[in-house]
Amino acid sequence: MESTTLHVANLLAGTLSQDGEVRRSATDALDGLSLNADFSFALISIAVGGENHGQSIAAATYLKNLTRRNTIDSRVSKEFRDALVRALLQAEPAVLKVLIEAFRPIVDAEFVKHNTWHELVPELRAVIQDSDLVNKSGNSRWKAINGLTVLQSVIRPFQYFLNPKVAKEPVPPQLELIAQEILVPLISVFHQRVEDLCIQNIVETDAEKSLLLTSKCIYYAVRSHMPSALVPLLPSLCRDLIRILHSLRFQDYGSFDDGYMLRLKTGKRSLLIFCALITRHRKFSDKLMPDIINSVVKLVNLKTDFSKLDTLAERVVSLAFDVISRLLETGPGWRLVSPHFSSLLESAIFPALVMNEKDITEWEEDSDEYIRKNLPSELEEISGWREDLFTPRKSALNLLGVIAISKGPPVVSSVTSKRKKGEKNKHKGRSSMGELLVLPFLSKFPIPSDVNTPVTKTTNDYYGVLMAYGSLLDFLREQKPAYTTLLIRSGVLPLYKASCHPYLVASANWILGELVSCIPEEMSFEIYSSLLKALAMQDMEDISCYPVRVSAAGAIAQLVENDFFPPEWLPILQVVVGRIRDNGEETPVMFELLKTLVEAGGDAVAPHIPHIIALLAQDILKHIPSSPEPWPQVVERGFAALSVMAQCWEESLPEEGVNDDVVVSGRATISKAFMDLLQEAWLRPSQVEGEEAELPPSCIDDSSTLLTFIISDVNESNALQKQKVSELLLVWSDLISNWHSWEEEEDSPIFNCIKEAASLHKRVSLINFTIIPSLHPLPVRKHSIVEGICSFVSDAFLQYPSAIYRASSSVHILVHLPTYSTEEERIMHEVTTALCQSAFSCFRQKQSKPSPLWKPLLLVISSCYIRYPDIVENALEKDQNGGFRVWASALFSISSSKFEHGPSTESEIKLTVMTLAKLMSRLLMRNQSSALLWECFGALIEASVRLKEVQEEEEDEDVDEIEDENTSDDESEDIDDEDSDDDVHEETEEEFLERCAQAAIDLENGTGVEEVAEEDEEQEIELGELEEVDPLSVVQSLVEKNQQILLQGPQQLLSSFVDAFPEAAIFFGR
Repeated sequence: MESTTLHVANLLAGTLSQDGEVRRSATDALDGLSLNADFSFALISIAVGGENHGQSIAAATYLKNLTRRNTIDSRVSKEFRDALVRALLQAEPAVLKVLIEAFRPIVDAEFVKHNTWHELVPELRAVIQDSDLVNKSGNSRWKAINGLTVLQSVIRPFQYFLNPKVAKEPVPPQLELIAQEILVPLISVFHQRVEDLCIQNIVETDAEKSLLLTSKCIYYAVRSHMPSALVPLLPSLCRDLIRILHSLRFQDYGSFDDGYMLRLKTGKRSLLIFCALITRHRKFSDKLMPDIINSVVKLVNLKTDFSKLDTLAERVVSLAFDVISRLLETGPGWRLVSPHFSSLLESAIFPALVMNEKDITEWEEDSDEYIRKNLPSELEEISGWREDLFTPRKSALNLLGVIAISKGPPVVSSVTSKRKKGEKNKHKGRSSMGELLVLPFLSKFPIPSDVNTPVTKTTNDYYGVLMAYGSLLDFLREQKPAYTTLLIRSGVLPLYKASCHPYLVASANWILGELVSCIPEEMSFEIYSSLLKALAMQDMEDISCYPVRVSAAGAIAQLVENDFFPPEWLPILQVVVGRIRDNGEETPVMFELLKTLVEAGGDAVAPHIPHIIALLAQDILKHIPSSPEPWPQVVERGFAALSVMAQCWEESLPEEGVNDDVVVSGRATISKAFMDLLQEAWLRPSQVEGEEAELPPSCIDDSSTLLTFIISDVNESNALQKQKVSELLLVWSDLISNWHSWEEEEDSPIFNCIKEAASLHKRVSLINFTIIPSLHPLPVRKHSIVEGICSFVSDAFLQYPSAIYRASSSVHILVHLPTYSTEEERIMHEVTTALCQSAFSCFRQKQSKPSPLWKPLLLVISSCYIRYPDIVENALEKDQNGGFRVWASALFSISSSKFEHGPSTESEIKLTVMTLAKLMSRLLMRNQSSALLWECFGALIEASVRLKEVQEEEEDEDVDEIEDENTSDDESEDIDDEDSDDDVHEETEEEFLERCAQAAIDLENGTGVEEVAEEDEEQEIELGELEEVDPLSVVQSLVEKNQQILLQGPQQLLSSFVDAFPEAAIFFGR
């Protein structure tokens, strides 16, 4: 063991060497030794007693990584567990911080999941009792900090519910044991320490660390569960936490030492405990609310300079506001908080909203951070239960919103009861706090008017007023529209007319976006005129107006997304395009706004799109790098905007006017702009002399949309255009063949482009599509367009369900492409083999249990089999011995009406029938009168019957649709009249938890349905030339030719076939 330890220590020293080769050699040697039984013990020994600090940290780090790798799959020995715990109790703070990470996965596996570490709690209790926290004799064996750190890691997993399959999870027995054996006595010690430190007003670093660790342990214990042993101690515990809060100060905050920083962290943890008690444990916390609210109100009312608070202090103040918000959402809490409304508004909430020095500094030095923190567009929901508010301003705004809509003590039954319809109307006729308190308070502050004066208290205060307006959304929704109109016209719009500070204009922009649901339509002209002024605002001599323009863009986006449209679209489009062409720092934001405007404007914007695209393409061209490197953000956002505009323009075209001169001209303008862009991006880098270029896969989804549009404009007569498109497709296919950033929204345009490219090849026979010339100047690997596409589609079968459906749809198109030479046929054989093997490999992964994905995967192979049966049979047998029979049997299964997710559309059933007919024909040719033949015949009969039924149903539906059109309007009116909100069932908490538990069970059992977009699942299969084939005629012809052999088969099958096709009875003498 000693020799192993010495060897490992030397290797660890090597990993710290400045010589890269020495480091690699030492690391490889350590990896080789890691399988040695003594290796982990050697690391522990070095971590605790290494020659130097660096070596100890290196040993702890290696042990941490080793434990994380191995604990998942294997159990650890008792000897190792004990040695690790001893090391944790002895380690120095820096080593302990790393070593505890090695301990956590072991605790999760051995103590939490399997509950096999029975001696852990008694031993840990003994350690804490004999630590310097409890044993004051001076002879304590253990450091309290180490013992509490271990305890924290043991309790930490229990802060969450551990079994999602149980609707109401009981307290885990391990947590009950910890609470009873360790936390109960520890809370008594905690109480004594709080008295010593807080009452005597002293700060000791070690004692503060003990308080912090203990409070973390308590928080983890009660965050989700409530151990029964802790219930009697809650009143005394809350009093101790309140004492900690009373000891906090924010004045002269920067002068405090590390000990007081720990006190602040303990205060933060105390507030988190209060949040957990109010949210999760109302049964036990209602009686504690008076003391909690008094302490928290006292804390937020402290005189505070918000500009000097660091992140920790901000989080403490933010949490204090959140505790009040949560209390206010409860019946008892409202009665306790309401007497403090005035003092809270004047002394706590409003001071947190006013502008301070930190805001101005952030505006100047980090405008994006300023926008994120101070113009919080995510503040859509005012609620006492939000957990994502991390700054005093956001939490104060949330609290102000809760106060504004309150009308009195809410009538609240248990949290498990169903919310009643009409509850919002119970207090109708009673004035809310927004009307009685908030708005009268805010109206006291005048609007500053002169931008040339320095920032004054008036400006700072009105900034707070604007922030407050933004939190009143829920309150204003309850008022008449005229109320909001008056508020905006008197308190917001004057800022745009006067020469005001940009800080206020940016906030005014934000308010107009936040209050969109309350603004009446008749204010549209005023609102958009004001926002356009802000959008065009130029920088001042010493103040950047970037946040003004960005917030104006955000507000306009919110307005149009909520169907609050401008009176005219052209002026706003002109300003946005102008800002983009100015190439300012907000250009990426303006591209996003342009996308939103085009999507929302639809037909009203469409006539302007070709001209806008032509202008923007010229500007984007200037930013595309001349060498192959990732594109700058402005190019990526530009491509995204162009992609959206192209789609919106096409969607706006009237079906009967596709050949209209305006449409033709617009299409040509857009196509040329896109062609210039893609040539610059993809072909120009290959022309740089002396460089081997590999293009970056930047914006491949949006580029695919642009390329799809170009393809749609190609015609047979334009040879030059065909050549350019062929070159672009070749580069594009190379990019997608090596693309691995799979996301559902991004891959859809690529699949669309695959379909358009295949369709174009069928129309005009593209060069490079199947065979690539031996010499070409393009920056691509040596493969053709279809081979690049094949690589992408093959990889898609390894991804999520939607990608599998889209890949399957693409294969049906590719496999039926025409070939014009022996070489092209050879390449298509290789492509078919690759696609078949990928689809079959994916099927084998899902073969153990019937799945909706069986159908697309099996039908992909079916399409290939119809075109190249020998190739497919060889490919399946190569992939798995007996693979062809596995595929055939699975195809028989999905053909059965008993299979839930079998072929359903006419094209799917048609393909199935033709595949089964092909398979049966080949089996008959081989004289294979086997079980496989009769299984195939049975499946063919059932599929043929289903196809016949579907075709008859479609004929009937055509008649029904005409009748339905005449009656649907009257019926819908009757239904609308009969509908009532009272009939809508609202899910209770119990039902929600039961549903989640069932979903977890289904997920574990693999019975949950994989989510797939409806348009992907229900795509009609493109069968190429097979569309003209009548499958039922093929079947009857097959039966007629082989009637003698079929007569030897099961008579039941023959009877079934004759019943379905009486005209075939003559073949069997019936």
